[in-house]
Amino acid sequence: MARRCELSGKGVQSGHNVSHSNNKTKRRYLPNLVNVTLISDALGQSMRFKVSAAALRSVEHRGGLDAYLLKAGDLELSARARLVKRQIAQKLAALAA
Repeated sequence: MARRCELSGKGVQSGHNVSHSNNKTKRRYLPNLVNVTLISDALGQSMRFKVSAAALRSVEHRGGLDAYLLKAGDLELSARARLVKRQIAQKLAALAA
């Protein structure tokens, strides 16, 4: 399973460990991923996502999962998140009509 945030697209970065003698060895910087259950107000159901801690703060800041997904670009979202975004948009369009 890829170590990638399903909402923000944040993934693994690479870099170096640098010793006192300036020797460099490869290392990986892993994102702070958390398994969370987020509730969609429009759909009235909860969904499990693997989300970075920074994206979780962004979801809370924007006012919930629905607002975050509607504002997010499709390139950074996972396939499952894009599906939920489409369902939310259809539900809100049906309610508006």
